[in-house]
Order: sequence, then C-alpha cells, then structure tokens
Amino acid sequence: MSLLSTADWADRIFTGGWDLPARPGTIDITEPATGQHLGSVGRATEADVAPAARTAAAAGRTWAAAPFPERTAALRRAADAFRSHADEIADWIVREAGSSRAKAALEVAVAAAECEEAAALPAAPTGELLPSTQPRLSMARRIPVGVVGVISPFNFPLILSIRSIAPALALGNAVLLKPDPRTPVSGGVVLARVFEEAGLPAGLLHCLPGGADVGAAIVRDPAVRVVSFTGSTAAGRAVGALASEQLTRAHLELGGNSALIVREDADIDAAASCGAWGNFLHQGQICMAVGRHLVHESRYEEYLGLLAKKAEQLTVGDPFREPVALGPLIDDRQLGHVVDIVERSVAAGARVVTGGTHRGRFYRPTVLADCGPSVPAWDEEVFGPVACVRPYRDDDEAVALAADSPYGLSLGILTADTARGLALAERIPSGMVHINDQTVNDDPNAPFGGLAASGFGRVGGARANLDAFTETQWLTLRGDTARYPF
Repeated sequence: MSLLSTADWADRIFTGGWDLPARPGTIDITEPATGQHLGSVGRATEADVAPAARTAAAAGRTWAAAPFPERTAALRRAADAFRSHADEIADWIVREAGSSRAKAALEVAVAAAECEEAAALPAAPTGELLPSTQPRLSMARRIPVGVVGVISPFNFPLILSIRSIAPALALGNAVLLKPDPRTPVSGGVVLARVFEEAGLPAGLLHCLPGGADVGAAIVRDPAVRVVSFTGSTAAGRAVGALASEQLTRAHLELGGNSALIVREDADIDAAASCGAWGNFLHQGQICMAVGRHLVHESRYEEYLGLLAKKAEQLTVGDPFREPVALGPLIDDRQLGHVVDIVERSVAAGARVVTGGTHRGRFYRPTVLADCGPSVPAWDEEVFGPVACVRPYRDDDEAVALAADSPYGLSLGILTADTARGLALAERIPSGMVHINDQTVNDDPNAPFGGLAASGFGRVGGARANLDAFTETQWLTLRGDTARYPF
C-alpha cells in the first residue's frame, strides 16, 4: 500500500490531518536533475501558524499526560513505517533532493534509528532527588516544553527533520514542522504520513511548508517555547535574534567549513578515501563536509594526486535514472554560488587539478591545490563538490590553519599516532571531532552540534535531547502545610 499517494496530500497542508481544502497557493515540487514537475503541496501562510500552534498546545497537554508506553509505542511504530515504506520514501529523496540511491537509503535507515532511539526516552529517568534543609522531599524533574518548532533544510531533509521531531514527541511535546520549500515531501509530507500510519494522535504534528515568513511566524508564536533550526549561518542569526526577542530557546545547527588534517604518518590511500567521501558526498551539500584539506608537506603531492584520481572516477548524473555517485546541485542559485566561488578562488591563486566544470546543475567533483587564507574556497563554506587542499609544515601550523575559521562544526584528524591526534584535537575548537575518520559522521545516540558560527545547542542522545526539549522544574513536597511567623 502506498504511503505517499498524492491523493492524500496534493495541494494541502497537514494540521493533524489533510482535511483542509486544497489551497490556491501551492509549492511546486521540481526534480533538480531534470526540471520535471513532480507535484505540489499546499503553501502555508503566516495566518496558518497561530491556529496550528493552539491546536498543538492543547494536543500536547493530553499527550504529555498519557502513560509513557503510549509514546514509546508510537515511536516504534513510526520506525516500522519508515522501514516498511523505505523504497517509496527513498525514491522521493532521490528525485526531490537530487540524492544518490545510497544517500537516500541512508536517510531512511537513520530516520528509523532516530525513532527507535527516541522510543527509549519516555521511560528514561527524568529527575533527581535533592538534599534539603527543610522537612520536605525536594526534587528536580523534567517536564515537556509544550510546542517545539522545527525548521529543516533541503540537503538531508528527512534526517534533519526527524532528528528533532522524534525526541520532541517522545518527551511529551507537540511539533510545528516547516520543511524547506525545495523538499516539502522528503522533509515534510513523509513525516506527516509516517506518523499518521503510526497512530500518532491528531493535532500533535503539523507540517507547514512555506517561506521565511512562515518560519518567522513559528518562532514568534507564544505557544512555541523551543525552536530547532538547521540551515545557513546567516539565516540562523536571524532565527536566533527573533527567538531572543520572544525569550524562546533556540537550538541552531548552522554552516561549517570543516578541516581534515592528514599527518605525515597517515595511511595515505585511506586518507584520500576519507577526503573524497567527506568532501563529495551529496555533491558537498552537507554542513559538516570537509571544506579544507590540510596535508603534511611530505605527503601533499601524493595525497593531491590520489584525491584528484578519486574525483575523476566519480560518476555524475541523474540519480533516479542512472547508477551514479553524485547527482545535481539543488537549484540554479546553488550552482551559481559554486561556479562563482571556484572562479574567484582561481583568480586568487588556487590551481584547478581536476573538475571545475559543469553540465547544467551537474557540477564535476573539483580539486583545488595551493589553497589557503584569502582563497575564497578556503575561507568560505562552499556547499558544493569542491576540495580545497594545502600543505602544512608541522602540527603547530596545522592547528593554526584549522582553527583559523569562524566555524567550528566538525574536525577530522588522520594519523597512526592516536595520542598525537587527540592532542591536536584538544587545541582546535570544534563541536565534533573524529580521529582517523572524515568529518561527516552521525549516530542517533550522539549529541550533534557546533561552536561559534556553526551554532549552539545540541540535539541527539538522551542527555542532549532532554536538555533540548524539556524544562527543569524544582518541586518540593511536605507532609503538612508549612507555618511562618507572619
């Protein structure tokens, strides 16, 4: 049975059900590889947010009071639904987001795993007893925040939506989801339909595809007490500023320009494999992609040649119709950005070893040599399949170069001496560090997030999710009513 039959959701938005009439304002869904029209969803407006938030707040109170096994069971059923409809969901991710088959399959598998991880949260300890000088029981306990706003991007639309939705629901909250308008099915409709099939009570999850105005309305709504945003640093600053005006907590997972340090003792073949995967996966449209390759000068030319060879062997094309490694960039605007940054980098002194060309939105994996500060592809987040490589002399220079960035999302260090790798990691600010691995890593039970211009707050794992989606309440209990001298 189809999960994503367009008869259920075409030209509609989801506010606990698809019962709102089809709307005149819609979002066209376009396949980036071909420009083909895939359908349309209803376009939410600012006026849709307040009633959805009120419905969510009311449904959330009932949900939070329900026996915790109900929440656990709903999350487990959602995991089953992801697996049962994996091929259909993956097809949409391939066509709508321009993903390779392997990347789409990974998204569905991770979505199921996120639900299973979240299913353990309702039964987890949510408080602690505190000593008190008074004759009373004193405790700190976690309570749901109420309504959580989730604003997700186009690049990993399913993972970066479910990562916040699953734990928020598991901990007794309701959710307003605004997926990127370029991927409203993969990042929105899929979630709504999965949780419908899982039997989630109506009114707890709302899917409101739209533009920045809808996102701003979600952040401003007084019922929304936590916002989980994933996107660019520029957009994240705006969300953070607006949230601060409302005294709303914001968890911001933003851009990155992550470094991969290849020490002189590294396995250079494995290092090139790490560098290619971390840089070119999903056309480099990943916040934690390798942006800067720092290679010890004694291995620089060898690494450069191996990385270029891997780039040249990668197939690029329509991932829905061909078995390719890389698909298209998401739209013409992103293509223009990548073209511009490569052209400016060459003008600044970088050398194209391979790539630097495109056919439509299909940009060839590109390796730039002789990079460094003042080269745009080194200084800026590219969000495209462009590897910027430079040599370094010693560990001190590697630390200085890696740390010389406004971002601090992920860091990879490749070395045969793991103790030296750990010592390097302790000198470079980063929200995530992977020794003897590349920068694109994720586990459902691990806290995910960055530092500085890469954002703040963590989502993932029991402790981080409790911090993100609950409030801490101090509660005392006495056997009789206290008396005072007044």
